[in-house]
Amino acid sequence: MEQTLILTGAHAAADAARLCRVQVVAAYPITPQSKIPEILSGYVEKGNLKAQLVRVESEHSAMGVCMAASIVGARAFTATSANGLAYMHEQLHWAAGARLPIVMSVANRGMGAPWTILNDSQDSISQRDTGWMQFYCMNNQEVLDLTIVAFKAAEQLLIPCMVCFDGFWLSHTFMPVVMPGQQEVDAFLPPYIPFHTLDPENPVNINPVVMSDPIPDGDGVLSPSYMGFRFRLQQSLEEAFPVISQAGREFGEIFGRFYDDPLYRYRADDADFLFITMGALASQATEIADDLRQEGVKAGVLGVRVYRPFPAGELLQAVRGRRAAAVIEKAISYGYQGALMTELKACLYRENGGSPVISNFIVGLGGKDVSAADLLRAARESLAAAKSGMPPDKPQWIGYGI
Repeated sequence: MEQTLILTGAHAAADAARLCRVQVVAAYPITPQSKIPEILSGYVEKGNLKAQLVRVESEHSAMGVCMAASIVGARAFTATSANGLAYMHEQLHWAAGARLPIVMSVANRGMGAPWTILNDSQDSISQRDTGWMQFYCMNNQEVLDLTIVAFKAAEQLLIPCMVCFDGFWLSHTFMPVVMPGQQEVDAFLPPYIPFHTLDPENPVNINPVVMSDPIPDGDGVLSPSYMGFRFRLQQSLEEAFPVISQAGREFGEIFGRFYDDPLYRYRADDADFLFITMGALASQATEIADDLRQEGVKAGVLGVRVYRPFPAGELLQAVRGRRAAAVIEKAISYGYQGALMTELKACLYRENGGSPVISNFIVGLGGKDVSAADLLRAARESLAAAKSGMPPDKPQWIGYGI
């Protein structure tokens, strides 16, 4: 039976994994994600979750456990942050290349050095090219809901998925969360049926060394080359949006909260100016958009909920005809600009007129507070750039101090 609880983002992620009836949880602590496996270990100990909780010695091993479990047909889950995610890097490529539908919570945290335990999204943004889907949550309800949607999409596409949310801002903040009933989740997410099964009587070689050209397998069937496998993964990601959207739509039909749109939109239909951002910043920007409306500026918000695959078509349509946009990011692609800015500019490249003047702002690194004044400054500087037709050629840093 559905009920409303007051939960942290970490608790919402753990409850989502429980509701999804995960069968293997790889557990290794790192702030601010440590509470997720801790809560799940309690569920396993009390018999509320029939799963194997495997305590490992590192994040690299955690992903290895998830991959082994997924290969044999189990629904696998883990969670990490920051340098722990970076330590998984090799294994992330393996999981995607092996087409394993693992779901992982990422409680976003700044990367060392220097050390910080506080929030930005540099950790997951730096892993965007590993072949994983990436969802970004703006509140704790989305942490729960998108984890469930992620399993549905991942198991249909055979592509792993990170569900990312701001460390501390969401992971340790209490919010009302509507908790679905187990029967309803079971109806939405049936047991995982693996693409292939392992049979001791019919042994197979999984993920062998492949060559630069297709070669026959043991049965004489021509098998893809390395580049052929990479092409198939890219093709699946390019074709993933209908599957993701359908999963989000089916979720909404059962639970009343729809995630068929890869973008969160707030007062965007008639907006002349847009905040474009991800995660909890999208929620914060809605208040500033309201303030700007009171000043006579038609402001709105676009929150990128699905970052990988990148929703280029949806973003292009959503920004077309606007006067100005401020792309607000908690990450930087060193030596250039924010990754979201780069991707947005790429999808606008073929537009012949009708594109807004876009300005890029780097904020909140290492947990630096992003104030209402910061967002208002970004909006006003973006509007001024649109008026002059001269946007800055470099990202503008707000709040970095000295």
